[in-house]
Amino acid sequence: MTTDTDGESGEPALTIDELAARAGTTVRTVRFYGTRGLLPPPVIGPRRVGHYGREHLARLALIEELQHQGMTLAAIERYLRQLPPGLSDHDLAIHRAAVASWAPDAEETVTAEELRRRAGRPLDGPDVERLVAMDVVRPDGDAYRVDPGLFRLAVRLLDVPLSEQAILAARTVLIEHSRAAAHELSQLLRAEVAERAEEDVKSLSAHMRPLVVQALLTTFQRSLRAEVQQWLAAPQEGGEPAADPDVSGRR
Repeated sequence: MTTDTDGESGEPALTIDELAARAGTTVRTVRFYGTRGLLPPPVIGPRRVGHYGREHLARLALIEELQHQGMTLAAIERYLRQLPPGLSDHDLAIHRAAVASWAPDAEETVTAEELRRRAGRPLDGPDVERLVAMDVVRPDGDAYRVDPGLFRLAVRLLDVPLSEQAILAARTVLIEHSRAAAHELSQLLRAEVAERAEEDVKSLSAHMRPLVVQALLTTFQRSLRAEVQQWLAAPQEGGEPAADPDVSGRR
């Protein structure tokens, strides 16, 4: 599989075959989504070849998650039409995370072939071993137990130069702090709805849950960006501040 990029934007320049493989779907499905307006048109390059980028991958991942939640194609079309225009792949990932948060925690058993299909990229033996070390994939005889909510994230982490120990430590930090935030928020909401009827409480919870998830993701992104800026601005051992690359990109 090629990994060509657009020289000006740095966006991955994927053919429709490469896009389908990365997303774990088929070329026919990509074309069908394009005709229904679920995907923006590709950028036409030399020899009239269409090129796709990160936004297309993020939209396909969001569509897959909406389908996983049981949405019909018509409902998915309505959902996507309601999204603000010009969303980046990061913004779309936030929407996907909010949608995924509605699903109950559950592991799925998949074959080795299905595991690689869901990854949307080649997985060799060391890749699978690293996913197992991240505690996202667990061998189960000839099959694998997979945490669907973390699998795509873990696949992306395969290309990040971090050890499994660092990833597991980061996961522990995130779980502990997110649980603390969830507890505090639940106490606030519980006090707010204490006198309401049970059906009103359920309705409020259904509306608030994805909004709270998106708010947490947005505030965390901004906090992390501020931490990185502070870290890069701090003097290094040699006495000079680190070079300050552009970390003010998309949210």
